[in-house]
Amino acid sequence: MTEFDTITVEHADHISWIVLDRPQAANSLSHALLQDLSAALRALRTEGAKVLGIRGAGKGFSSGYDLRDVAYADASGNHPVKDRERLQGYMDHYLEIWDHPKPIIAAVHGYCIGGATQLCTFADLTIVAEDASVGESVVPIGGGFVAPTWAPLVGARRAKEMTFLPGHRIDGRTAAEWGWANYAVPAGEVVRTAESYAERIGRMPADALRIKKLAANRAAESGNPREIAAFVAELNAMVHATPGITALRSWLADVGLKAAAHAYATGEGLPEGL
Repeated sequence: MTEFDTITVEHADHISWIVLDRPQAANSLSHALLQDLSAALRALRTEGAKVLGIRGAGKGFSSGYDLRDVAYADASGNHPVKDRERLQGYMDHYLEIWDHPKPIIAAVHGYCIGGATQLCTFADLTIVAEDASVGESVVPIGGGFVAPTWAPLVGARRAKEMTFLPGHRIDGRTAAEWGWANYAVPAGEVVRTAESYAERIGRMPADALRIKKLAANRAAESGNPREIAAFVAELNAMVHATPGITALRSWLADVGLKAAAHAYATGEGLPEGL
């Protein structure tokens, strides 16, 4: 894989990590970092582990957009159409997380501010340190760019709380209680917890994981019960015919339900190659 200037890619047993690696700049989201993030995500579609993770080097996850380089360094001549295209470009980087075929876990420690909180809302799971500081930038120079991405997870009122109060922060425990994160754990346990979830997720066949993620994403995007009922049936019919599930069914027939349940509960004795 290509080496990057602003991130590093690390491969562990059950997870491939994308590490935001600008600690001298609080891992702020520059143009270069966002480009590197997208390039790494594209490469990891076919390389690395079944599960990906994103975390920050140094004292925190990310301080948000690098204002000198990204968010307001170029006001596009105050032209609203060009400005909209510029801002959509940032969202397109995050949609590569949402649309990625592999599950992606965000592991947050220290601080996660502004645009970095947007990034995490597009991850499939978020593990946050209990004492992490999560929230808005201090200077309210935007037009509500961040909080709308919170709303599907925490509800409109809490998203408004974040966007109406300049520099408003919540700790990791509150972020999990609100639904922005899945779990809050002690700071020293964030990476270990993410890797533990990756190991459990990785017990699933890769093709099944891809379709399960697609189904959940479609449900989140739709919100229409009738549409959900239709595509759940369609996608399940597809996954039942995939090589991974076909092999899994064959293995289940060989070992029996009790042994298969024990293997998935413990991670021991799972079939190879799924």
